[in-house]
Amino acid sequence: MRAKWLFLLVLLPNLAAQAADACNPADLVGAYAFQLTGSTEISGSPKPTVSVGRISFEERGNLSGTASATFRGLLLGNPVTGSYEAKSDCSVIWKLRDDSGGFQNFSGTLSSDATSLQFKQIDSGGAQHGIMKKIPGTCSPADLLKDYSFTVSGSTTPMQAGQVPHTVSAKGTLDIARNGTFQVESDCSVTFVLTVPPQAGQVDQPSPMNMRGFLVNGGKEILAFQTDPGAMVAARFTSNTR
Repeated sequence: MRAKWLFLLVLLPNLAAQAADACNPADLVGAYAFQLTGSTEISGSPKPTVSVGRISFEERGNLSGTASATFRGLLLGNPVTGSYEAKSDCSVIWKLRDDSGGFQNFSGTLSSDATSLQFKQIDSGGAQHGIMKKIPGTCSPADLLKDYSFTVSGSTTPMQAGQVPHTVSAKGTLDIARNGTFQVESDCSVTFVLTVPPQAGQVDQPSPMNMRGFLVNGGKEILAFQTDPGAMVAARFTSNTR
């Protein structure tokens, strides 16, 4: 009898883990915003890159949306189309085709409630750190919360004579009421200017950063990146308000 109880104690956690890994592929249908960071070797030696965008997973395995990326200091943006396959074990694979005809391939794991995906680009040398979160069909300025904590990280590359490359790493808080630059569009995209407070050991006052991103998680988070020339900088904003 004791052996049977030990067997059940071992078996039940495994069954719970298997249940937690079950997904309904149909729940993936809808719009998601994403942020992808890391380095890419697709065009030669490793270069930092940051991407944000909005993807709509449609029925029958099709998808469409927009994707913007910073690479070698340049801001690139394209409408994208593609296809995907979602499985009951929560794995998802998809490919995106931009308007130049090029394809990029991705793989991720869907959360059991279908609200988020952890993913990476599976092309050789592709960026590895991706997060995707479900968004509503429409957003408005009312979805912004009162304040956010943020982290920004990345690097810059010289785009003009006399400029020098440098790394970017900062954190702080953002009071929406004191920042009148926020513009929220119906597709849940948001543009704004972020002024980072001086960090420890920093001498010069940081320049304001032009940011673009997407409201996710009911406005409690913003996935964003810097759009200034030369910047490959990602930003995450989170709020405990509401």
